[in-house]
Amino acid sequence: MAVSSSRSSDISSQNNYRPLTDSFGRVHSNLRVSVTDRCNLRCFYCMPAENVQFLPRKELLSFEEISQFVDCMVRRCGLTKVRLTGGEPLVRQDLHQLISQLVSIPGLKQIGLTTNGILLEQHAERLFEAGLRRINISLDTLDREKFKQYTRRDNLDQVLAGIEAARKVGFPSLKVNAIAIQGMTEDDLVSLGYFARETGIEVRFIEYMPLDADQGWEREKVLFAEKMIQILSEQVGPLQPVEAPQKNSPSQSYEFVDGQGKIGFISSVSKPFCAECNRFRLTAEGKIRNCLFSLEETDVRELLRANAGEDLLIDRVMQSIATKKEGHEINTANFLQPERPMYSIGG
Repeated sequence: MAVSSSRSSDISSQNNYRPLTDSFGRVHSNLRVSVTDRCNLRCFYCMPAENVQFLPRKELLSFEEISQFVDCMVRRCGLTKVRLTGGEPLVRQDLHQLISQLVSIPGLKQIGLTTNGILLEQHAERLFEAGLRRINISLDTLDREKFKQYTRRDNLDQVLAGIEAARKVGFPSLKVNAIAIQGMTEDDLVSLGYFARETGIEVRFIEYMPLDADQGWEREKVLFAEKMIQILSEQVGPLQPVEAPQKNSPSQSYEFVDGQGKIGFISSVSKPFCAECNRFRLTAEGKIRNCLFSLEETDVRELLRANAGEDLLIDRVMQSIATKKEGHEINTANFLQPERPMYSIGG
């Protein structure tokens, strides 16, 4: 059942408005939706090299089920932002159709897509025509041999072609995300810093997080934002903060002092943003996760497929949000790494 676009977006006037508030007063209005766990790369920090077990296709939420869920969350719970992830979302056939459905939902203010860029060249124009305006491309290196090392695939040229295609189409928000790992990606940091200066595309560096399939993460492998700023300032050019990060934003933006090039840092380990977190997640098979590092999930697929009604659906989501912890605890002895790796959770 496709979601109707004729419903009023004035949620404040509805008596049944139920914001998704946890026990710490954080209101959740930002949803990450994984459309598939399948991927055409095998990044070492995300997936095992071989024998990856993917979900049967029949277990994935349909586009109509995703749209129905999002529409309910927007009208009844104040959801304003959605980002589509995977796996690699562009391996899901006809993804532009889902974009069109989401764009038609009144009150949904922002729709984004995170992709590895391999299929972006062939899909960029269609995605733009469907109404998408925000794309983040995951790219950790500009060196072909290192790309093959990190991803276990030889697709750097396709990724760069995808970025260029998105630029030509005219996406107003186009960013590159790169994982930063101590002793491994320092040279990539510099080359991507120059890439930001030369192209005008914001490059955001993300501290390495414990979400790898092989559970080989160690804190000593994290390249912290403070060290990255030092490296970039010394080898590319001095950096200065652009402005204080927006509330609920995980990224702190900097620019080179001469105004040419913008860099972002997502300091998930060294400076967690849990206190302002407004995100929750919907996995490809319809499980709610109240945190990227959550050890528990709440099923909503069964309710969607049984047409159980919006009140029961919202009750189920609110039960999950209500149990959200104060923080992810990576920096404490209490931290337990989720059994599900990043590709399975949704990036």
